[in-house]
Amino acid sequence: MDDTDSAILTHLQRDARLTNRELARLVGVAPSTCLERVRALRARGVITGYHAAVEPRALGRSLQALVFARLRPLSREVITGFESYLSRLPEVLSVYVVSGDDDFVVHVAVPDIEHLHAFLMDRFSARREVIGFRSSMIYRETAGTRVLTPLPGRP
Repeated sequence: MDDTDSAILTHLQRDARLTNRELARLVGVAPSTCLERVRALRARGVITGYHAAVEPRALGRSLQALVFARLRPLSREVITGFESYLSRLPEVLSVYVVSGDDDFVVHVAVPDIEHLHAFLMDRFSARREVIGFRSSMIYRETAGTRVLTPLPGRP
C-alpha cells in the first residue's frame, strides 16, 4: 500500500461513482495505471465492494437502536447460527460478535418504538440461545462513514 493506493481508496470511499478517468485525474496517474491499481486493490481484498449510502428515515425507519445480547451455551455453532439468523432479518443493519459481558451488538432500524418492542419480543425473546438482551436507542449519529487509510507506519 503506497500513497497512490491510499489516494485511490480515499477518493473511492468519498464517491464510488467516480469514473476511472476522473479518479485517475484526482490521483494524478494515467487512467490505465489507475485501473490497474483499482483491480489490484480488489484482488487483494482491500476493496470489498461498492454501495450507496441510504438515509434510514427516508425509508420509514426513523428509530435506530443497538441491541446487546448474551447467548448460552457459547459455542461456535450457536454463535454462527445466531449471526446467520440476524443477518437475514430486514430490521438488522449490522451484526457484531464482541467480547465482554455481551456476545453480540446488533444495529437495527425500525419505524418506531412499537416496532422495536415487537422486534425484541418476536425476534430475540423467541430464540432459545438468548439468555438476555438490552437495547439503547440511538438519538443521533455524528460520525457517519469514515474514510479508511493505512495508519502511519503500517503496511
